[in-house]
Amino acid sequence: QVRVVESGGGLVQTGGSLRLSCGSSARILTRNAVAWFRQAPGQEREFVAGIHWTGSTSYADSVKGRFTISRLDAQNTASLQMESLKPEDTAVYYCNVGGNWNGGTYIPHRTFWGQGTQVTVSS
Repeated sequence: QVRVVESGGGLVQTGGSLRLSCGSSARILTRNAVAWFRQAPGQEREFVAGIHWTGSTSYADSVKGRFTISRLDAQNTASLQMESLKPEDTAVYYCNVGGNWNGGTYIPHRTFWGQGTQVTVSS
């Protein structure tokens, strides 16, 4: 069974930085699009950033200029570097692998979700 695993969440002050990582138990990251989503309490899960296997990226307007998604296929990993964090970035962050990439719009894969990692930004 393929597993997707996130790591790197934590507690940080406003203006701080965190780096999230996503890996999988099989080489499903390679040649597939990868994306990060987040879900805050009482809210729906929302798209944060995505990267196509060619390197093309897409970001939610709320994180543009602050977050950077990258991938390292040789290590079967993808990362989300988060800078200038704000309290409204507080959420559980999920990695999704193998979704459908359509001109920068990412439709998540139904199965390949990680368990999530908590990011908390204190004011």
